This record gives sequence, structure tokens and C-alpha cells, in this order.
Amino acid sequence: MIVYTEKQLELLELLTQNGPVDPVLAAQMLNLTEDEVLSSLETFKQDGVLLGYTAVIDWQKIHAHHGVTAFIDVKVTPKRGRGFDEVAERIHRFPEVTSLYLMSGAYDLQVVLDGKSLQEVSQFVSEKLSTLDSVISTTTHFRLKTYKHDGVLFSQDDEDKRLKVSP
Repeated sequence: MIVYTEKQLELLELLTQNGPVDPVLAAQMLNLTEDEVLSSLETFKQDGVLLGYTAVIDWQKIHAHHGVTAFIDVKVTPKRGRGFDEVAERIHRFPEVTSLYLMSGAYDLQVVLDGKSLQEVSQFVSEKLSTLDSVISTTTHFRLKTYKHDGVLFSQDDEDKRLKVSP
């Protein structure tokens, strides 16, 4: 377990909320020096804690972007001595897979992938995922609409559409 100072944890929280930040600005916000911020960022990378930055994009607003996101629940037989890690390592190597989680509940793994079409996702499931030795069954769900992702609301329509009622 890696232990960081309170200021380093605050820096990690700042990165979580805002993505990459200017080290000078981060230093001012956290009452640190620029060198302390830069040193902490390098430490986070070396420790494998800071893995990258991502932007949250509302692709539904861009008509040119067509595609589907699938959430595939997978039931597997764990391998003796390796548990779920062996099959997870095989699954995460597929370039189509954007996320992979070990889950509690009825299914063991959740695979997230972005495809160009329902057929592409179907082909991935039937030809690549389901054919793995440890895979017992799969259930595929498709994202229809995103309301909130990584703490960001997608529909910012604050207008109250209810009829005004006067006494």
C-alpha cells in the first residue's frame, strides 16, 4: 500500500476533478511550491498511480460519431491458483476492450467495448469472447443514453418545464 501526504492526496483529488492542471496553478491552490507539485506528479507516475488523463465528451451531440458502447457481463470458470486473473489478462488484450472489471454478483467480469455497430459487437462476443475456454456465458447490454459519467452530468438543461401555478 502506497502512503502519500495529505497535500499529495489533495493533488490527486484535484487531478481527478480537473484532469491535467498547470503546476503553477496547482501549487497556488494547494499551498505548495511548483517543484513539490512536479515532484509529486512524477512520483505518482513512477508508482503507477497516475495512469493517464481522459476527457469526458458528449458524443451524442456530434452527429458524425456513430457507434455503440456495449457492457458485456461474463461468467467464467476461474483457474486454480490464478483465479480470474488469467482470463482477464486474455480479455484485456483485445483492442476492442476499453474497460474490464472484476465484479461481484451473478457475473464475474464486465467487459466494456466501443464498436462501430451492433454487428461488430456481436461478432466480437461470438468469435472472440465466447470462444475462450474459461467463459461459461455472456450477457450483452448496449448503452442507449448517457445521463452522467465520471461525475459529469450530460444533460445540463436547468429550465423548469413544469407549468407555473398561481394561487
